[in-house]
Amino acid sequence: MPVRIRLSRGGAKKRPFYRIVVADSRRARDGKFIDQIGTYNPMLPKDSADRVKMDLDKAKEWIAKGAKPSDRISIFLSNLGVMEKPVITEKTKKHLPKKKAQERLAAAKEKEEAAKAAAEEPKAEEAEAKPAEDAQPAEEPKAEEAEAKPAEDAQPAEEPKAEEAEVKPAEDAQPAEEPKAEEAEAKKE
Repeated sequence: MPVRIRLSRGGAKKRPFYRIVVADSRRARDGKFIDQIGTYNPMLPKDSADRVKMDLDKAKEWIAKGAKPSDRISIFLSNLGVMEKPVITEKTKKHLPKKKAQERLAAAKEKEEAAKAAAEEPKAEEAEAKPAEDAQPAEEPKAEEAEAKPAEDAQPAEEPKAEEAEVKPAEDAQPAEEPKAEEAEAKKE
């Protein structure tokens, strides 16, 4: 008779509670069992001592007699130090993105890294420039700026104003005369 150490479900709907039982593998999940060796309550926090309660002596006896633990029970027993941790097989890769999508993701990451590097470089330059500015006296740059601003403001400000003054009257006079002349001719006819 093939004997298994497995979980038998109990509890209410959406409130599971399991008994750890030794049962014939051909029996129903919640059916007749040979021996109950513990309980498992998944509703409790993972660090709780009451989450998994198992009589380790009985579990060792049944394993010695040839009972095979289910995958979940073998994990519980490995956590308790009774047996070695089971080998978990590698999962399929169907859920991963395809080759082109992976290339796009890699390209997007490279762009983000380049943008971050570009954003960090000006900050580094500003940090280097600030100590150099701090070393000079505060009065000299203000005096130089004051001298430079009037000279720069005076020259560019005068030239465009003179050009604008010359251009505007000529433009204003011509369009104003032409429509009046055209209107006068239209009224005469």
